[in-house]
Order: sequence, then C-alpha cells, then structure tokens
Amino acid sequence: MPLDNASRIVEARVNDPGAIATAAVRRVKAPSLLGAHGRAMIVAADHPARGANGVGADPTAMADRFELLDRLCTALERPGVTGVLATADILEDLLLLGVLDGKSVFGSMNRAGLAGSAFEIDDRFTGYDAETIAAMGFDGGKMLTRIALDDPATPSALENTARAVNELNDHHLIAMVEPFISEWHDGKIRNDLSTDAVVKSITIASGLGRSTAYTWLKLPVVADMERVLASSTLPALLLGGEVKDPEAAFASWGKALKLPTAQGLVVGRSLLYPSDGDVAGAVDRAVSLL
Repeated sequence: MPLDNASRIVEARVNDPGAIATAAVRRVKAPSLLGAHGRAMIVAADHPARGANGVGADPTAMADRFELLDRLCTALERPGVTGVLATADILEDLLLLGVLDGKSVFGSMNRAGLAGSAFEIDDRFTGYDAETIAAMGFDGGKMLTRIALDDPATPSALENTARAVNELNDHHLIAMVEPFISEWHDGKIRNDLSTDAVVKSITIASGLGRSTAYTWLKLPVVADMERVLASSTLPALLLGGEVKDPEAAFASWGKALKLPTAQGLVVGRSLLYPSDGDVAGAVDRAVSLL
C-alpha cells in the first residue's frame, strides 16, 4: 500500500476518529446487490478477526494489514465486483480510503469462535450488530453458523444466529448465514463437506428466525450442487474457501452458478492471495463466470 494511504488512515484514527462516520454518511450506496451481470461478486476479508491469517503454506499471509488493504483495493476497483464483506476495522479503513462508493457492504458479526480454539463452536457475536450495520448504511450482516451435534454450545450458537436474523430483518437488511455441519476430530473442528451434511446444514439454517424475508445463505461448493441448492428457496451465495486447484474450483463455481437460487460468489483468500500473485487477474476470471 502506498505510504500516503497508510498515513491517511493512521492520521484520521489518531486525530479525527469522527471521519469514519462522516465517510459512511458520504458513501454512495450500491443501487442493487447484484451487478450489471445480474449476480453478486463479493470479496470477503473477515478471516483475520477469527485468528485465521493463513493462506496456503504461509500462516501469517493475511496478518500484514497494509498489504491486505492494498489487495482489497485492487480487487474492489475491478469491473464487476459488487461488494465487500469484512469486520469493522477493515471496513472503516476502506471507508477512509474512499473505495466503497457504489459497493454493497456486509459487516461480519460473530468472530469469537477463534480458529483452533477449544471453544470454536461457541461463536459469540463480537463484531457488528444489526443496529450499527443499519446506522452505517451497510447492506447486511454475515454470521458463521457451525452446527456440531456433539458440542453443547451449538444451541446457543443457533439461538444467537436466529436473534441476528430477526434484528437484521427488522431493519430490512440482508442476513447472510453461513452454515456448516461440524465435528470435532483430535481436538480440532472440521466442517463436513459431504453433500448430505451441507443439505442438512441448509435445512437447519433456513428455519432460523421469525422471518426469512431477508435471509441469504453463504454456501460451499461441493459434490451434487443440484441437490444442495434444491434444499432451500433462499438466495444462495457460493463461497470460495481456500483453493488448492484453481482450475477445478473455477469450473465448479461456474457450473453451480447456473442453478436457480445461486446469486453470485463470496470469495476471499483465493482471489486476494492467488498462487500467481495476480489479484486483478484472479478477480477478473471470477467475474467472467457471472
């Protein structure tokens, strides 16, 4: 990131914290959640707040905030990118840089389920709340919802997700729910990405809250996406995750995007930290699928 941009952020945070709220008021909002291509293309960057800084073989790739912001700015300026998903610290930096005009913005809400922790399922809401998302003029909030049938923290996690869905619904804001069936293996939580498990997670998540009028799902691309996306009528955004085989990933995304409820992509590390280092190229290729 250019030194002057970094200095602008730090100077504002030290001498004019109110500049963040001012920038939020002045921001030009997106006219639609979908772009001209009829789909959403959202860049995700809420991983660091959960202690998940690794990309590939580099365990601290996302820990350099100035490099992450530089990569986000590159991604957000590419044609066809419609929005961003992040925690308050990152979104406020992007507001100060003035790069969120015309983009949809989603605040990440629950980040207490730290990666690798013994309490990972107890994913409490330590980030955005619905009231602040509304006050900032953002478009919605995202919540990670892991369902571990062998973990007694699961009912509270589901209850907290339902509460957030209700509060976002009251503000007519999108509740982006990211469900997984998860299991403990050797002291670590693992998401079950079998077709049956993803279908079960969807049917559970779809029933959370007193209304689903504003609920969208954020789902992994797995085998038999026809059956996966037939398990709910809720709009679905496909998540990228960490991609080991880019060719296979792009092919699977493209196929799944042809299904009726698929409304676009929410991709983070695989676009921001592609193996060849070409952020713009990776983003443009993802946009081309839409």
